[in-house]
Amino acid sequence: MADPFSNRADSVSAPATRASAVVPSDSVALNDVPKALYVGQGGAITLRGVGDVADTVWNNVPAGTILPFRPSHVRATGTTAAAILALS
Repeated sequence: MADPFSNRADSVSAPATRASAVVPSDSVALNDVPKALYVGQGGAITLRGVGDVADTVWNNVPAGTILPFRPSHVRATGTTAAAILALS
């Protein structure tokens, strides 16, 4: 399959090329820092940004939302949203 964009540098604003399931955890960081998160089932999400020292709670995130946020952690405590994908 030809990829006409293969010779372009990747950047945080470029479209994601991978999606991986997120398993919220209170102690384990994400394997890779994603460009964004896709929320399949709405609810609250407790996140820690890659450059942050504290968690924040994002309430009432609707299903189908793409959060343009680069988290290092997605916490289990406080997260009611589900079917979350890390977009990298």
